[in-house]
Amino acid sequence: MLSSIGIPGLILILIIALIIFGPRKLPEIGSAMGKTLAEFKRTASDLMGDDETSEKQKGE
Repeated sequence: MLSSIGIPGLILILIIALIIFGPRKLPEIGSAMGKTLAEFKRTASDLMGDDETSEKQKGE
């Protein structure tokens, strides 16, 4: 996803975010997004692990 945006796109997104939210609110938003992404990854990996476990049990 990020590879298709490129550096100029990221800079533009950052400038727009600074205009909309201001420099004080931006670190809070970044932290919240990071926590959300980490939770999403953890949940996705748990689901993938559950799928692999159930497939192994079916094969036995």
